[in-house]
Amino acid sequence: MPRQSVNGVELYWELHGPEDGDPLVLNNGVFMTTASWAFQIPEFARCHRVLTYDMRGQGRSDHPESEYSLDLHADDLAALMDALDLGQAHLVGTSYGGELNLVMGARFPDRCRTLVIIASVSHSEPPLAAAIARWRAAAIRGDAAAFFRAIAPDVYSDAFLAAHPDWLAQAEERAPAFDLEAAVRLIESFQRFDQRATLSAIRIPTCIVSAERDILKPPASGEYLHAAIANSEFHLVPGAGHAVVLERPAEVNAIVLDFLARHAARAWPGD
Repeated sequence: MPRQSVNGVELYWELHGPEDGDPLVLNNGVFMTTASWAFQIPEFARCHRVLTYDMRGQGRSDHPESEYSLDLHADDLAALMDALDLGQAHLVGTSYGGELNLVMGARFPDRCRTLVIIASVSHSEPPLAAAIARWRAAAIRGDAAAFFRAIAPDVYSDAFLAAHPDWLAQAEERAPAFDLEAAVRLIESFQRFDQRATLSAIRIPTCIVSAERDILKPPASGEYLHAAIANSEFHLVPGAGHAVVLERPAEVNAIVLDFLARHAARAWPGD
């Protein structure tokens, strides 16, 4: 099981695809793991060197009891990229991972060839803040199965849940292995996140993807990012909820691969 020591923690990581492919990093949503990218890895790894990893507090990486932050995750990722000699990479992230990409674009632009930001925000408006406060309260209660039932209506569209009645049951079956204490620290990290002041400084080619039925981080959040980031484009995936990378992987993959193809041969600072 490959693990790399960075910044006092060990991070679990995987590399997929050709060794000479353009490096591409997949940044997880807050409760995702490397396995959550099953619909993306085979497609992206055809011509990219794909790094998947679990952030501190996630999956098979360490779950330290200290406070987490998006800035700390950015430090971890930069150190991991250095340790694996990735150089500059395309960064693709969804939700919490997309927000990490915003931090990376502002703090480590030389590590980023492009940014793909899916179902993400720059800050929390009151409805999102209220939803995340509910998540934290559910996690603190300590019942992982109940926690997944509580967050499901925010994460998945009604149509997806109706079409996949076994999806939530499968999540509940995996719940005993889920670390709710680490989940609380990840949630609190997001509650402190506000990147509005740095958006105008991002000059890296950026692809912003929102989902039409995302009630947690709605399309207006993506449109806000698009307006604030000069070198960006905006795409809307119809009929999908917040977990758009799972609900509509073909559409998401097509958007991302087209964007990456248009920027693959272009050199950016740090080359």
